[in-house]
This record gives sequence, structure tokens and C-alpha cells, in this order.
Amino acid sequence: MQWYLKVLKQYADFSGRARRTEFWMFVLFNVLISIVLALIDSLLGFGSFSGSGSSVAFSSGPLGAIYSLAVLVPSLAVGARRLHDIDRTGWWQLIALIPLIGAIVLIVFWASEGNRGPNQYGMDPKQDAAGGYPQGGYPQGGEPQQGYPQQGGYQQGGYQQGGYPQQGGYPQQGGYQQGGYPQQGGYQQQQYPQQPQA
Repeated sequence: MQWYLKVLKQYADFSGRARRTEFWMFVLFNVLISIVLALIDSLLGFGSFSGSGSSVAFSSGPLGAIYSLAVLVPSLAVGARRLHDIDRTGWWQLIALIPLIGAIVLIVFWASEGNRGPNQYGMDPKQDAAGGYPQGGYPQGGEPQQGYPQQGGYQQGGYQQGGYPQQGGYPQQGGYQQGGYPQQGGYQQQQYPQQPQA
């Protein structure tokens, strides 16, 4: 449901990229809602089913028609973003105007896996969802940003106090302390008496 609501929030957003999950979950909820509205229309006497031989046709009522118009723009927008994810322009949706073949080609495009990493249309939505690189690309200044562990690596200003990282690197005990020698597991920090000054 969150994917369906995400598409509605980006109602007329034709920029950026959309992963397969976002697109196909929106399609699934659209189909389910359309079926429910079609049943309501038929119960109210607005919709009608007609069959001839092995084919069945359904003419939607006002509820189905209103819903179809309401989701037309977000459907085109998420379709364009899905094409952006495979590094194609959203105008490829016009190929659906070619009978049968166009729809098949478009479905294949929508079902294709997106490009790994950023492309000309934006960042990889899978990396964004997994907490990867922040918007704008790689971290600036070599310091940890979102998606990188704060502990166990370099902190601002170089190494952490004590010379080595606290977690993921050398332990503090037995390593170098501020005084220059290890506190435990090595030489003890000794204070030498100061000579009186004359």
C-alpha cells in the first residue's frame, strides 16, 4: 500500500526514477480498485457485462470512469520514472499506440531491471532505499555521511582520540593512549620526578 500512496504523492512528477516494485505494486492496486469499482457499478446498474462466444466485454460505469481519470496522470508519471530507471526516456510510452507489439515492448521495458548506480535521470532508487549514497553522489571531504558507519572508521579531524578507531579497529586497551604509551597490556604510563629548578 505504501508504494501506491508514494505514487499518488508524486502525482505529476515525471522526473527521477522508479524501481520495479514501486511500479508493479501501483499497477496491482489499480487493478484491484478497478475491479471493486466495476462490481459496485454493476450492482448499482451503471456498468454492464456483454458476452459473445468466448469473449466478454464490460462497459464501466461512472465510478470506474472517474477513478480512471483520477489516476491517469500518476500512471503516466510512474511509467516514465520506471523507463528512466532503465535509462530510457518517458516518451517510450507512446510505443503503446502501436497495436499489440507496442504494448508487449512496453511491458518488457517496465519489467526490466534498472541500471545499477546513478544515471542521467538520477540516483539509483534501490541505493536510496537501502541507505546508500546520499543525494549528490559520494560523501564530501572523505568524511562519513549517510550510509557509512560512523564508528570503526575515521572521524572528523583524522583518527579518534587515542590514535585508533574504538570499534572495528584496534582496541583501546593495549593500544596507544594520549600519553603515548599503552595503559594496559604494555608499558605503564610513568611520571618521572621533576628536577627542582635553581
